[in-house]
Amino acid sequence: MDTHDRTVRRRLAQALPLALALAFASATPAAVGAAAAEPDAAAILAQSDRARGGGLPGITWDVVAETTGSTDDDATSRMVLRVSAADNASVAETLEPLRQKGARMLNVDRVMWLTRPGLKKPVPISPRQRLTGQAAVGDIAATNYVQDYAPTLQREEGCGERRCWVLELTAKAKNTTYDRVLYWVTVDGHVAARAQFYSVSGKLLKSADFEYANTVDYQGRRIPFVSRMVIRDALSAATTTLDYSRITVQKIPETLFDVGHLD
Repeated sequence: MDTHDRTVRRRLAQALPLALALAFASATPAAVGAAAAEPDAAAILAQSDRARGGGLPGITWDVVAETTGSTDDDATSRMVLRVSAADNASVAETLEPLRQKGARMLNVDRVMWLTRPGLKKPVPISPRQRLTGQAAVGDIAATNYVQDYAPTLQREEGCGERRCWVLELTAKAKNTTYDRVLYWVTVDGHVAARAQFYSVSGKLLKSADFEYANTVDYQGRRIPFVSRMVIRDALSAATTTLDYSRITVQKIPETLFDVGHLD
């Protein structure tokens, strides 16, 4: 090997570590930035729950459920309930119609009971049981999807005039309201804009759209709270609209969520 070849190889050997260092330095910030920008599906879901009564220390609201387009003659066209929720529990009391007044539905960690005047003791019920029209019992209870479902971020896309993350929610247990949910959560506000509810076989059961004209105080700031949920049956023209009002953040007595005090 002549002197010229040795000089060239020496210079290449000296330059290689510097080139690798520069390449690593330029690539690392981009990789770190990409990782930091990856949204956390569980965090998104937890934030969206708050706007529907889940994960809050204590809150009450009234909800009016009205059904149109139903072919079921026995369906209640209008129902009024008062819901109280705290953390992972909620109780809904029927105010109207008069024949159902005083009935209460308790939900604690996905386990639900029903009591009403005339019943000797609370009876277990399913969150999937129909309450009125297209609204299941679980639709009326406070939403705690981050506890009930395993979320996976599918994509980001437009939903109306906003950008949304699309989450696929898979039930963690058999006693959830739905087996699978596609959930559109707004990027800017972290609230649910749209939902599609599926059976375990993959059949679309119904869909829902949400509005947020209400707000509540939470941890020193105003956060949006659901004002309307419109649930549409996938196989008929039946629609149930839930309107939320009289939202109040307040301490809820623990005894309210005790099944022993439900009757």
